[in-house]
Parts: sequence; C-alpha cells; structure tokens
Amino acid sequence: MSVFEHQRLVAEDFIDVDDFTWLLAQEFTVFTIKRQRGQWQLKVGHYIGIILLPSGITLEILPKVAAVTQKNTLTQSDELMRTRQWVQMMLTDLMTIPNRHHKLPHTKTLGQLSQHLTPLSTQTPPLSQWLIRQFLQLLSDYQPTKQYQTQSQNQSMLQGKLLVKEQLKRNSYQPHKFVCEVNQLSTDMLVNRLIKSALVFLEQLVGASQAYQPQSMSLSAALLSKLVCWRQITVLSHYERQRLSSLYQMAKQQLTLQPLSRLQRQSVDKLLDLAYWLLQMQYSTLPTGNGVGHKGRQMRLCLLINMNQAFEQWASLRLTQLFEQSTSINQPIYQTFTQQKDIWLRDATGQTCLSIQPDLLIYNTATEANSQKQHTSKANANTTHCSHVIDIKWKALTHARDISATDAYQLISYAQAYQAKQVWLVYPVMDDTTQPVALQQSIDSIESNHATLWVMPFNVTTGTLNKTTLSA
Repeated sequence: MSVFEHQRLVAEDFIDVDDFTWLLAQEFTVFTIKRQRGQWQLKVGHYIGIILLPSGITLEILPKVAAVTQKNTLTQSDELMRTRQWVQMMLTDLMTIPNRHHKLPHTKTLGQLSQHLTPLSTQTPPLSQWLIRQFLQLLSDYQPTKQYQTQSQNQSMLQGKLLVKEQLKRNSYQPHKFVCEVNQLSTDMLVNRLIKSALVFLEQLVGASQAYQPQSMSLSAALLSKLVCWRQITVLSHYERQRLSSLYQMAKQQLTLQPLSRLQRQSVDKLLDLAYWLLQMQYSTLPTGNGVGHKGRQMRLCLLINMNQAFEQWASLRLTQLFEQSTSINQPIYQTFTQQKDIWLRDATGQTCLSIQPDLLIYNTATEANSQKQHTSKANANTTHCSHVIDIKWKALTHARDISATDAYQLISYAQAYQAKQVWLVYPVMDDTTQPVALQQSIDSIESNHATLWVMPFNVTTGTLNKTTLSA
C-alpha cells in the first residue's frame, strides 16, 4: 500500500480496517490525526516511510513534490514509479555521503551502505524491497568473522584448563566429569549477532509481503539461503535489544581487534551500521503471542525518515559536488562548508544571544589566495569573500512571489552576516523548465551593494539545479 505526503487516509482506504485502527493508536510522528465529518483521518506528513502493518501489508510513504510549470498528466502508477526512482536515487546518495561533507549522525545521513549499490531499473521496486536488496548486496560480500571465545564446560573428558574450585563445587559426587575452560573459535560474536538479527527481521518483512507482492518471492529465497549460512549464529534477545546502542559500540570495538584488511573492515563496518540502523527502526507492538526474540511481543518495522532533513542533506551534497566540479574546471576556486554554526549577535558582555547556521556557505578563494594560504578552516577565513549563502527548504513554490517573509528575512540576514553577494533559496521541483528567479531589494539603503536573492529550483528527478552555470 503506497501513499503520498499530504494525503488524507480514512478507514475505507485500508483492506483491513484493523490496520487503520492500529495506526491511530500508535500516534506516529508521520501522521496528524484529525476528526472531520464524523470520521477519523490520518494526514501524511513530510516523511519517507516503511511501516509493516499488523495484517502483513507494508505501508510505503512517499514524498510529494508539487508541480510548478508541468501539467499533471501522469497517471497514479507513473507518478508512483517516478517518485520511487528519485527517492531511491536520493537515498543512494545519502547512503554514500563522505564524512567530510556531512557531520550529522548516521541515523540521519544513512552513511552506512556500500558505494556500489544496485543501479535503478526501469521497474523500480517499493522502498521496502529496495532496502532489502541493498542489505543482501552488502551481505554477499561478507563472511562471518570468527574469534576465540572462552567457554566453561562440564564434560566427561579433560580438555583445556581445569577449574579446580568449580570442579570441587560441582563434581564432588560425579568424579568422572571435569569443569574445564576451553577457548573455541566461534562465529557467534556480537558483530555477527547484530547482523543476523537484522537479517531475521528483514525475512519477516519480505515474508509478510509475499501474499500481496508476488515479486518478493526471489528476495525471500535469497534471504532464506543467507539464513541457512548463518544458522549457527544466535539473534539478540529481547533484553539485549533494549541495550542496542551499547551492544553496537561493543561490536565496533570487537571489529578493531579483528585481522581484517582495510577494504574488508570498510565493508563490514557499513553492513554493521545498516544492521544497527534497521534494528533501531523496529517498533514494539502490543503483546501478540507471536514474538520475534521475545515471547508475547512482536517487533514491527517502522522506518521513518524526515523529508525536510533528507532533502536538505541531498541538495547540500549535490550542490557541494557542483561547486567542486566548477573548481576543477575553471576559476573561481570555491570552498564549501556545510551546517557551519556561527555567533551572530552578542550582548555588551560578549555573551551569545543568537547563533546562525546556514545550510551551505560557499567561499571564493581565488582572489587574494596568497593572503589566505594560512587559513585552513572557515573559522579563519575572511568573511568578505563569502560568495554564496544557501538555504534549502522542502517546500513548494509555485512562483517566486510565494516566498515567505520569514525565509526572505533569514536569507538577507545571512547575506549581511557573511557579507555575501548572493543568497539562494533552493526548493524542489519535478521539471526542467522552471528557471531561477532573482529578487532584488528595492528599498533604498545607506549601503550601496545589496545581496541578490535567488530562488533556485532543484530538479529532484535529475538531482541537479535547473541552471548550467554558477554565475547567476
């Protein structure tokens, strides 16, 4: 079942009405609950989501970009396919974000997957199936690592180190047995257990959707074959799931002790991060008696990604690449800084009153380059050479005059604070015909040079601005 942002859902939209009742009870942040015309409604918010409903149906939540100049001639099926394509392109980019571009937590940047992901096909699968394929692709390059683990055994043969104290305590009436401490090479280490738990959980997701999506049969077979290879590894218990964050950190430490090559370590790091991310997204329902990992409680997938944050990070990444490509081809030389926080207003005592944090700051370092060689960070850069301040918004603008006063004030304040000549408001579109629009301040001021405010359309279907140069 696929729904779009801004859509309103009622009980009649669901095959099983109990699914709608369940969603009402969960009070997920993605939905706004409303009562209208005597019935309850769920309004879909700014999220990308995958929710496994109690009936076994997977609810797919997709973003909605309002068409600006393009006539709405797409059928619902075409719109669904097109949206899945650009969303998966965006998520693929976010999954491969280099650390030097973004410093946000992995749960937000999704920076845990392989850089060699499956390319988009003409038949774009639902997000749930696409996510499973990415996990399987990473898993195919990984063999469970092993380490020696100390185990205590009470057996009829003497093996390893005899524990005298335990022997006298436990075997005084059965001298034919020996309490021994043995070091055995085992794959049942914490890293593998986290990955196995995520694998079992994805099997539940794809297994539940087979009745409604026959194309998931191949994914189910692939998951089952992997589970056979991993059958000796135990999943996390319910108690361990409650300590997921600390176990993840312990697993990371275990990996540092393993004799792995650099490429092997990078691969298992990404797989472990994805497994941890998936396990974090599980939602514990009311007791059902068919629990996974804990009797009487079932873990259901609830993957929700805030679209405001996702679009901001994606556009920031693509714009950073755009300026870097321009730098490598010709002058000027640009240097980009993402989410850089600065003090804007102080009081008389020097205490901070207000801080600002633009999405992107672009510095032109070509001019007076010799005087700036000693500066290696934005904090030391001369702010008079800030060329662009960019703010990114996930919102629809049908015309430049629809820009809100709040956004305009914010951008002009950025330009004043950084003495930039250009400020951009980047917003999403789904066509390549909408062009940038320049807004010039018309009120006279003592200062002669006003910053130009550009309303810049970002085409989500191509991941690029609807412009060819940076000289706007």
